[in-house]
Amino acid sequence: MKKGFIFDLDGVIVDTAKYHYLAWKKLANQLGFEFTKEQNELFKGVSRKRCLGILLEIGNREATQEQFDTWMVEKNADYLVYIENMNVSEILSGVPVVLDFLKKKNIPIALGSASKNARPILEKVNLLHYFDVIVDGNNVTKAKPDPEVFLIAAKNLGVIAKDCIVFEDAVAGIKAANAANMISIGIGDENVLSEAQFNFKDFTEISTEFIQELINK
Repeated sequence: MKKGFIFDLDGVIVDTAKYHYLAWKKLANQLGFEFTKEQNELFKGVSRKRCLGILLEIGNREATQEQFDTWMVEKNADYLVYIENMNVSEILSGVPVVLDFLKKKNIPIALGSASKNARPILEKVNLLHYFDVIVDGNNVTKAKPDPEVFLIAAKNLGVIAKDCIVFEDAVAGIKAANAANMISIGIGDENVLSEAQFNFKDFTEISTEFIQELINK
C-alpha cells in the first residue's frame, strides 16, 4: 500500500511565524494598539483573512470591506519584505533528514499549508525539489480545521486519505488531519497538540526507524 507524507509549512519546515508576527504587529501598531507574541499563537494554521478578523477583534476595531482588503494586502506586502532574505539556515532542525529519507524511498511528499507564499519560501530555503505536490492558500476555499487542504493533497499524490501521514504544529491542523482520517503527528508542545496521534518536540526527535514504521503500517 502506497503511503503519502504531507507537511505543513510554517512552524513545521521553517519558522516563518516570527515574520507573520512582525507584519501583524506593525499593522496593529498602525491601527493604534499592541499585539503580543502570545496573541500571535491564535493565528497558527489560520487563513490570512481570519487572522485579520481576529486582530481587529483584539484591537476592538471595525473596518469597511475596502479597509479590510487594503490591510490584508499591506500585511502581506510587509511579510514578503521580511521573508525576502530567507535562506537554508531557516529550515527547522531535523527536517532535511526526514525529507531525504522519504525521497530516497520514493515516497510521495506533499505540502499542505494555509500560506499563499509557500512556493517562494520553499524556493528560498532550497527545499522545493522535495515536494511532488504543493497545496496552499491559493488552492483551497476552506481553512483548517476543515480537512480540504489535506484531502486535495492526498488526491493529487494519488494516495488514499487513510494512508497519509500529516506533520502539523497547530491545533487546527491536527484537527484537519484527524478529520481527514489521516495519521496526525504533532510538532511542538504535546499538551497543546494533545489530539495528535504522535507528538514530537521537533524533527530531531523523529528517527528514520519511526518513519519506516509509518511506511510499513
